[in-house]
Amino acid sequence: MLDSPRLTFLLGGARSGKSAEAERRITEHRAPWTYIATAQAFDREMEERIALHRSRRGEGWLTLDAPFDLAAVLASVPAGQPVLVDCLTLWLTNHLLAEHDLADECARLETVMSRPGGPWFVVSNEVGLGIVPDNALSRRFRDEAGRLHQRVARIADEVVMMVAGLPLKVK
Repeated sequence: MLDSPRLTFLLGGARSGKSAEAERRITEHRAPWTYIATAQAFDREMEERIALHRSRRGEGWLTLDAPFDLAAVLASVPAGQPVLVDCLTLWLTNHLLAEHDLADECARLETVMSRPGGPWFVVSNEVGLGIVPDNALSRRFRDEAGRLHQRVARIADEVVMMVAGLPLKVK
């Protein structure tokens, strides 16, 4: 098992290679690896994306679904077990669309993430680098994602920005 940061936060744009990099990093640790998926398949395109991610994982993976209660699922993982969360922006979207209390949900998540039980790798989409969205819901999502990312980056041992498949160490 490699000596590595306990909480690694990987950010990047769409198709930047963040999930593949997180998968590569977690498999440097001894299996079993826990993959915590936050996606919900509401359409065929999302079903295909989920299937692609699953096809990359072979033996040694345990997949847990956490579209909403990510904090509780993370807290339930046995100590020392490597964890990959993919991804925070989908989790945030789920809560935003369900009109949940985002401040409360993010605070609960931050509390659990500040005490990782092993090597944890958390993936999220950086959405604040583009143009200003043209509607209130999209602007709120961008702002909430930025706030969540700051909270996670502050407690993370390592922050990596993925650009065109290349990991750039930020922290």
